[in-house]
Amino acid sequence: MTRLASLAAAPTFTPPHIEYGQLSPILLVFGLAVAGVLVEAFVPRAHRRSVQLGLTLGGLAGAFGLTIAVGATTKLAPGHIAAMGAVAVDGPALFIWGTILVLAFVSVLLSAFVAQAAAVPGSAEEREGLLAGMAHTEVYPLTLFAVSGMLLFPAANDLLTMFIALEVLSLPLYLLCGLARRRRLLSQEAAMKYFLLGAFSSAFFLFGIAMLYGFSGSVNLGAIAAAASSNTSGSTLLYAGIALVGLGLLFKIGAVPFQSWKPDVYQGAPTPVTALMASCTVVSAFGALLRIFYVAFGQLTWDWRPAMWVVAILTMVVGAIIAITQTDVKRLLAYSSIAHAGFILTGVVAASTLGLSSSMFYLAVYGFTTIGAFAVVTLVRDQTGEAAHLRRWAGLGKRSPVVAGVFAFFLLAFAGIPLTSGFTGKFAVFQAAIAGGALPLVIVGVLSSAIAAFFYVRVIVLMFFSDPAPDGPSVVAPGLFTGTAVAIGAVTTLVFGVVPGPLLNLANHAANHLFAR
Repeated sequence: MTRLASLAAAPTFTPPHIEYGQLSPILLVFGLAVAGVLVEAFVPRAHRRSVQLGLTLGGLAGAFGLTIAVGATTKLAPGHIAAMGAVAVDGPALFIWGTILVLAFVSVLLSAFVAQAAAVPGSAEEREGLLAGMAHTEVYPLTLFAVSGMLLFPAANDLLTMFIALEVLSLPLYLLCGLARRRRLLSQEAAMKYFLLGAFSSAFFLFGIAMLYGFSGSVNLGAIAAAASSNTSGSTLLYAGIALVGLGLLFKIGAVPFQSWKPDVYQGAPTPVTALMASCTVVSAFGALLRIFYVAFGQLTWDWRPAMWVVAILTMVVGAIIAITQTDVKRLLAYSSIAHAGFILTGVVAASTLGLSSSMFYLAVYGFTTIGAFAVVTLVRDQTGEAAHLRRWAGLGKRSPVVAGVFAFFLLAFAGIPLTSGFTGKFAVFQAAIAGGALPLVIVGVLSSAIAAFFYVRVIVLMFFSDPAPDGPSVVAPGLFTGTAVAIGAVTTLVFGVVPGPLLNLANHAANHLFAR
């Protein structure tokens, strides 16, 4: 009887409190990824591609609609957390979710491109599959798995959840990078390099989590912030944790000196996968970086800002200078991405609400321009596939003025020419850095922009002021999907350069509702 009474008096099990409505965008994408695996198993091959494409595009569009609904119902309340405090549903999270979903939608359009076989030189085997989405229908569920991890990564409110999200987004990308049908050895080499370097990065990130847990006794970002603010004498565990966690995140954004994976992977991966990584992965990684350093380490800005200064300067300068020496168009865009990561880091260094909003705005507009540029790359082809070497682009403006003109417009946006979204984005992050007392960093950024403008203009001169070779590349007529991707990239690059106000206001509103510490 005594034992029964003690069991009756024992506390009952309390089920975890999970707000499924707040997490519905992530759950929808993940659920459709699982459904995509079942489609691969049970749907006949003849119908598999159309079913997978419909699931993927419909799921991304539906998740974007749910994101808007969540933002309208929660009113972007600061401090709102879901799933037992593991996920923060706040302004920056919703803004980044929307950005990732739209960019992923456009990237999937690019991977669904089917070129006209008659317009592509090469053998019948080469014409059989130009891009990953044609023959490898497993691309679509892998993409959805990666996107679900990308959505969770910047919204995670504790480090273990963030680590799980990091692995969920990374593992499918390792597979996607090796699915190129042309230059397979180069693609598989790129996937292996990305996997090995990503494994080291994940290990450092996990060691950083262990250090921070040893310091604070918790993996919750708010608890770490509280422990750091009450620590007046400093702690080796705290600073080691900041360094190791920061290393893992800086790898994912491709900052110097952790950028070595970017050029090889961008060059070897299928171009639609490269577009997905260059836009969505960078947005997600920067979102996680902003959350950790603004929430968990927000009281320690004087400790981590000097190191971030060094990383930002190296990233801008190294990315801009090495890009000058590149002769492969995808490697050139990779080093351009590295330089742009440095520009965004100037906004992170500001360590203010203005720095947060300007960084999110830059991520959104840069993502659209990047996808548009890679979409154009898929259209310019020669006997070996995509015309990768820059000499093959000589005289492209005379062969196809429209395609060359659109690509030139994207390059000018990368260079930060006025009336493009690139100029508005750079102006926003530089303004935030100046307000945060980082004027020398802005001066380096302006000089790096001038260096970068040289190789962008060099490509434009090559396309319009050089004579085309007799065996020059052919321009494939874009299908509906690729044409839509190029159009979305061009229109958003122009609109956000001329009328940036609505998106800037949305970013400012989201930044003012960062998860409360």
